[in-house]
Formats: sequence, C-alpha cells, structure tokens
Amino acid sequence: MVVPLLSLHVKSLGASPTVAGIVGSSYGILQLFSSTLVGCWSDVVGRRCSLLVCILFSALGYLILGASTNVFLFALARVPVGIFKHTLSISRALLSDVVAEKERPLVIGQFNAASSVGFILGPMVGGYLTELEGGFYLTAFICFSVFILNAGLVWLFPWCEAKLSSAEKGQPARRNSAPWGRRDGHGQETATPPRSTVRTRPARPPWLEFASTLRDMKSLIFSEMWDIFAVRLLMAVAVMLYYSNFVLALEERFGVRPRVAGYLISYGSALGALAGLALGPLLRLYRHDGHALLLHSNALTCLLLLLHASARSVPVAVLCSSLLAVSTAVGRTCITDLQLAAGGAQASGTVIGVGQSVTAVGRIIAPLLSGLVQEVSPCGPPSLGAVLALVAIFLMSLNRARYGGASDKLKRE
Repeated sequence: MVVPLLSLHVKSLGASPTVAGIVGSSYGILQLFSSTLVGCWSDVVGRRCSLLVCILFSALGYLILGASTNVFLFALARVPVGIFKHTLSISRALLSDVVAEKERPLVIGQFNAASSVGFILGPMVGGYLTELEGGFYLTAFICFSVFILNAGLVWLFPWCEAKLSSAEKGQPARRNSAPWGRRDGHGQETATPPRSTVRTRPARPPWLEFASTLRDMKSLIFSEMWDIFAVRLLMAVAVMLYYSNFVLALEERFGVRPRVAGYLISYGSALGALAGLALGPLLRLYRHDGHALLLHSNALTCLLLLLHASARSVPVAVLCSSLLAVSTAVGRTCITDLQLAAGGAQASGTVIGVGQSVTAVGRIIAPLLSGLVQEVSPCGPPSLGAVLALVAIFLMSLNRARYGGASDKLKRE
C-alpha cells in the first residue's frame, strides 16, 4: 500500500528528486547493516522471537510515517523499518529449515506467490486512498494496523508445537526439526554428523554464537559466493531503478494517474504470484538447473527494461511491466535458492541475511542513481537498469561451470 506512494509523498513535502533519492537511500543503508545481523540473530534466538520483534518495530516505523508532515519526519520513519523489516527473510529461513533441498525452490516460489497477494491488494487500496484528502496518512495507519495484526497472529499461533521431523517429511535428516526453537550450542543444525561437538563443549552465550557465525560467513562470502552476491547486487539495482520511479515515470511520460498506476502494480503482482506457482513446472522443464533458469530470466529482464525505456505508448509499457513481473519473480526465487545451495551447512538465516544486505546496497544505490538519471530523462532509470542486467548476465555466463555439479546432483535425485 505504502511503498509505491513514497516517491510521490516525499515530493509533495517539497523534496527535489535528488533529496528524495538521498532519503530513499537511508532505508537501504540501514538494511545493509541490519540484514546479516538480524538473520544471524534469528539463527541464535529462534525464528518466533526474532519475527515478533521485527514486526513490532516495523509497525512503529509506519506509525511515524503516518504522522510525517515534513521531510525530517519522513526520513525518521524509515529508521525502524530499515533496521527491523526482515520478516520475509526470517520466514524464508524457516522454510529452508524444514524442506529438502530439491523441494526448496518450489516451496520458496509458493511462499513468494502467497506474499504477492499483498502486493496485489496493497497498491490498489493505496492508489485509491492517496487521491483522497489525507489519503497517504490513512494508508500508513492501515499498514501499521496490519503489522500489529501479524504480530498478534505470530504470538497466538502454536508455532512451538509445529515440530516437523525429517521422517515425517521424507527428507534428509539435516535440518532443525523445531522451526521456532534454538539450534544447538554452536549455531549448527540439529542433525549433525556423529563427530558433532555438541557433547564435547559446553553451550556458549548467544553473543559468542552470533560472533562465531558471522566469522564463519566472512570467508564463505569472499571466496565461494562472491559471484552470486555480485549478480544479486547488479540485478537488484537494475530492477529497483525501474520500480523506484514507476508511478512518477508513468505520470510524466504518459499522464497515468496514481490510482491507475496502483492497479498496474497490482496486476503485475498477480502475474508474479502466478509465476511463483508455476516455478515447479519451469524447474522440471529446466531439469532442476536453477542457474540456467536464473540466467534466462535475467536475460529476459534486460530485454524488457530496454523495451520499456523506449516505449511510446501505454499498451507497450503495460506489456513490458507484465512480463517484468514474471521474470523478476522467477529470478528472485532462483537467486535465493542458489545462495542457500552454495552456503551449504551454514545457518540459513545468516545466508539469507547476507543476501538481504547485498540487496540493501542496491537500495542505497538505486534511488540515488534514479534521482540523478531522472533529472536527465524519465527513460533514464530503466535504460541504466538494462545495462547493469547485461553485466550480470555476462558474469553468470563466465561462472556457469561452477554450478553444474549441484544441478546434476538434483537431476539424479
């Protein structure tokens, strides 16, 4: 409901495109430093506790946003949201804890499809309400109320009783069987090899677990996974350049009103949800080669960004937006699964958190680039996004051989 309207609201408060870009980047800066920490923290204290804290502080941010009558309050409202809005990441880590590796892309795709329902309804409601007097403030308060409702659901539902054993799910015994519980004393997964150190060393304080997990991740990121995170960064910036000024660009280029733009965003989200549900057949078509599927979806995204930048009519822009919703939905799921596969036995929350930190770098860069390029032309952001996507495709092509082994293993299974 709120995110598509942020650029319009900060402009209505008197901010120039460059100032709006700087304010928008503050959210990305906070996400950069908090994503890995929150992901690691969820591995140490459990998913339920971390999810509750993140939901409540995010609600506070949207409450402040609903009271923002100047640029300072607007920027202040982004602080708690930037630090704590990691609810989707924690939920994906939970899913990774309880499903087999072969099923993971399909389940994460279904999860993304379910979360896309909010992106279908939200922009429609937000686009309608923003045209009313004080509509943005009402929209922010409704968003705050939804977060409070979610916190109540997490608190009331008997998550602690939902213990999924490996035998019940027919999967390898390598994941934590209690989704909301703690891991063992060393941040390792519950079902460890016989030489596990659980019995030989006493449990360490949570803060030591936290620091140990971050140290373990450092070598992994800068040795085996650098190319995955580089591709994630490039594609994140490319797509965010397109979406960061979507409503404003439609208004300036084609005279499309915010309400209609909200309907278009909802329509695209519906297509993205369908793409998430169709991920199973797509993976079977690609014989579970997630790297190839990601490469092709990124190539499609690059082409569509170019077409959108050169569009001269609303129907062409709508067609590009529709196909972009599908290609980006597939790409998000594939890059997350590739991350988890390359991360191996590392804590899933930390792996996903690092990925979110990389995406946060994109959230810092994209609004700044979008604001600067839009000063030149409304078509600038998607054009620059296409160039960055092309670089990501080139990088993936160079490293194709590194991920053949994992794909072949899944094919044999």
